[in-house]
Amino acid sequence: MNAALPVVSIITVVYNAKNHLAKTIKSVRDQKAFYPHIEYIVVDGASKDGTLELIHQNEDLISRWISEPDKGIYDAMNKGLAMASGSFVWFLNAGDLIYSERFLLDMFGQDSPDDATEDGWADVYYGQTQLVDADWKPAGMRRLRAPKVLKTESFRMGMLVCHQSVIVRRAIAEPYDMRYRCSADYNWVLQALEKARRIANTRQIVSCYLKGGKSRQMLVLSWKERFRIMRLHFGLLATLRSHFLIVLRLFLPVKRDYAA
Repeated sequence: MNAALPVVSIITVVYNAKNHLAKTIKSVRDQKAFYPHIEYIVVDGASKDGTLELIHQNEDLISRWISEPDKGIYDAMNKGLAMASGSFVWFLNAGDLIYSERFLLDMFGQDSPDDATEDGWADVYYGQTQLVDADWKPAGMRRLRAPKVLKTESFRMGMLVCHQSVIVRRAIAEPYDMRYRCSADYNWVLQALEKARRIANTRQIVSCYLKGGKSRQMLVLSWKERFRIMRLHFGLLATLRSHFLIVLRLFLPVKRDYAA
């Protein structure tokens, strides 16, 4: 293994989801067999279902962990980010999986370093997302697909890249904005894209995202927050135009520019 390859801090947030965490831990363990440059961090919200015991059983894999009450998922993610020391950070929540055991090895092995950054690696890597059901069986691809070329402006049409399928250089990773309850991840990725000097499409399926339904109330809140975030980053007129196109997209077939 090339010692020059970067360390990736994989961060998993969990609360009372022992069985889900077990799946994610196995996925990270399988990944580390091919790419040892992984720092694995688990942030537990003081679970009462045996999650802590599972963490103890896997301390050979887990580099750092804490178990304490938090103020919600984004607070827990911020704790994980503060604990990370790798060159890149990658958030995989309990129940999410890495699509391929060789993903990181293939990603860095196939990337072509250039002079855009000091070490030649991109600042942001991204790719597609496979959905899985409650039994972790394939449930189709995510409806929104990652484009061939990802820019900040790409997110005017929504979160085209799933949060679990984005790997960000830690140096440009801001803390999650706690003002948002549902969409701080959307804002977080946008901030990273704005700072990135080079964004690389892995041309791979990056993660398997465990499907979960949101209540109608949470969906409405998410839409409101995303409107505020888009207005902050793109301005009011561009945000209104984007929302018109998003609504139109629900009723008309739109040609997508993406690569698997």
